Amino acid sequence: MAYWLLKTEPDCFSFADLQREKKTVWDGVTNALALKHIRTMKKGDLALIYHTGGERAAVGVAEITRGPYPDPKAEDEKIVIIDIKAKKPLPQPVGLDLIKADKAFAGWDLLRIGRLSVVPVPQAMWKRIEQLASGK
Repeated sequence: MAYWLLKTEPDCFSFADLQREKKTVWDGVTNALALKHIRTMKKGDLALIYHTGGERAAVGVAEITRGPYPDPKAEDEKIVIIDIKAKKPLPQPVGLDLIKADKAFAGWDLLRIGRLSVVPVPQAMWKRIEQLASGK
C-alpha cells in the first residue's frame, strides 16, 4: 500500500463534503508531476486530504477505490483521475506550521514543492502525521 496527500481548497470541496458524499471522482489535476503520481496510485492506497487556503492542514483520510483512468471530460488523454471514498477524519487537524517545525518531515515534497497538489507520503511520515493528529 502507498500513501498520498491530496490537496483541496475547502471552499470548493472539503473533507466534510467527501464525508457527506461518501465517495467522489478526484479530478482537476493538470500538473505533470501530480499526474505522474496519480498514475502510480492503486486501489486500496490511502490519502491524506489536505485543506489549502486559510486552513493549510491535513484533516482526514480517504481510500483510493479505483486506480487511475482517463478523464472523460478532458481533451488531453494524459489527464487521469481516480475515485476515492472517505475513511475517517483525523482526530485533530495537522497544520502546515506543525509539519514545518517537525524534523521528521525534512525534505518532504509538501515542503519542497509547495504548490504540488498530489504528494507521495513516505510511511514514516504517514505514521508521524497520525501521531500528531492524536496529540502525541
